[in-house]
Amino acid sequence: MFQIGDIQIALLNDGIVHPDTGGLFGLTPLILYKDRYPPADNHTLPMTLGCLLVRAGGKTIVVDTGLGRRMTDKQRANWMLEQPHGDLIAGLARLGVRPVDVDIVINTHLHGDHCSGNTEFNDDKTSVRPTFPNARYVVQRREYEDAMRPNERTRATYLLPNYAPLVESGQMELLDGDTEIAPGIFGVIAPGHTPAMMVIRFESGGQHALFVTDLSSYAIHFERLGWMTAYDVEPLVTLESKRHWRKWALETGALLLFQHDPFMRAGRYVSENTIEPIDAEYA
Repeated sequence: MFQIGDIQIALLNDGIVHPDTGGLFGLTPLILYKDRYPPADNHTLPMTLGCLLVRAGGKTIVVDTGLGRRMTDKQRANWMLEQPHGDLIAGLARLGVRPVDVDIVINTHLHGDHCSGNTEFNDDKTSVRPTFPNARYVVQRREYEDAMRPNERTRATYLLPNYAPLVESGQMELLDGDTEIAPGIFGVIAPGHTPAMMVIRFESGGQHALFVTDLSSYAIHFERLGWMTAYDVEPLVTLESKRHWRKWALETGALLLFQHDPFMRAGRYVSENTIEPIDAEYA
């Protein structure tokens, strides 16, 4: 558990998947990252499905919802999903939080590994309902518009049951630009991975933190401006977004929370190309 002024942040994990290294490192040669991130024999690396439980201003907030509980056996196999400690809902339960207790769900963006847990099956298994029935869901309007018009590259990760029913019912609010979602909690567009992906900035009591999300899937992507995943739709924009946030992190001494890195979950950017790791455990 981290304390940023009056804000409490707990790390949650919906599971571990094993994508191909070509996706995670794109044009970066294997020889440059293999010592820090050694691939398995099948050329994959582990990637955590990190989420947050945040308490601020009397609100209980979940940031991103992972792959959720609607996957088929084939989909689980394709992701090579492991859940040694259960999923997001199990992690919340360990902290005494039920889905009905959640006030706000923030989707940093609408890729399937970040928002499939927004909804769950109804009893008939043919339709979905909100996983967090009392929550206000939020995402950027541009992100939703892109998700509703996927192309050949994006349609495998933009899946209508994850968000369309929530917008139709009015439970999902579409944000128009940078927004203070709750006291001291800001959704800030950091384009590149998608044009309207948000990082989540925390500020309270003179302290700062940043949920980095897919601005830098692994901590080393934050350290190296030119390193990024093959999943970024605008990689050169990602580079400039990282440049901005590295400068901010150095100036503020902010706590950085890395969503997908199983080896460094948190750290501080202390000098050029260097992150100092901080011990952090999932709930």
